[in-house]
Amino acid sequence: MPELPEVEALALDLGGRLQGRAVTKVHLAQFSALKTFDPPLTALEGVLVDGVTRHGKFLDIDLSGTHLVMHLARAGWVRWRDEVPATPPKPSPRSTIAARIVLDDETGLDVTEAGTRKSLAMYVVRDPLDVPGIASLGPDPLTDDFTRERLGEILQAEGRKQLKGVLRHQGTIAGIGNAYSDEILHAARMSPYKPASSLDDDELTVLYDALRATLGAAVDRSRGLAASELKGEKKTHLAVHGRTGEACPVCGDVVREVSFADSSLQYCPTCQTGGKPLADRRMSKLLK
Repeated sequence: MPELPEVEALALDLGGRLQGRAVTKVHLAQFSALKTFDPPLTALEGVLVDGVTRHGKFLDIDLSGTHLVMHLARAGWVRWRDEVPATPPKPSPRSTIAARIVLDDETGLDVTEAGTRKSLAMYVVRDPLDVPGIASLGPDPLTDDFTRERLGEILQAEGRKQLKGVLRHQGTIAGIGNAYSDEILHAARMSPYKPASSLDDDELTVLYDALRATLGAAVDRSRGLAASELKGEKKTHLAVHGRTGEACPVCGDVVREVSFADSSLQYCPTCQTGGKPLADRRMSKLLK
């Protein structure tokens, strides 16, 4: 799933390509992806792109005051086309194309979604805050007003909730998902199950620094990359997420996993849990 660093880089890349260009046509191939009806999709046609921005994990294309907002969800992505095919995409269970945006110079982009679980969402709105997911976002962790004190207030308000869940809840902190919450906690050397309100002053400073450094470094590495390069860049620099069974790059211990119904987390026992593996009942059952 694209998270804050990748969506930030997408916004920068697409902003450079789209700004000042006019949209001539929007083809919708996956009708369930469009979550709004007013303004209509045709309101995007024949108008100039003013810019592309990010709200948490939402991508926002501003077309002369009308906004096309996208949430790429688990398997969505944006593919740039230097030349758009003459034939519009058709609805098909075999196609990954959800929508195609055609520009006035015959370039464009495809919004795609792999897999059978369709959760990509597109909104055409007059104000980004008309999108419920944006209206309910927590603070952005890379803005100047996201201070150590602000993080402390958030953690205290969350009480005994586990750090992993607090970090990735979009209504609490915007933009952090499953991958970067694993990476932040590994950098901070903290258990994903540690209660949010249990951190002392020193631990709060460590977590804050790890959060800002992890996200900031990922944004810096991604800045200037084309959309086609972002997934590979992200995977290359992950220390524990998606690396179950591999050696921790810090201490050499084996990276372990805890599985849930529709996701999993990865961590290093030596770095994060005092050498103790976390219970993973689902994996234990599979191994019997």
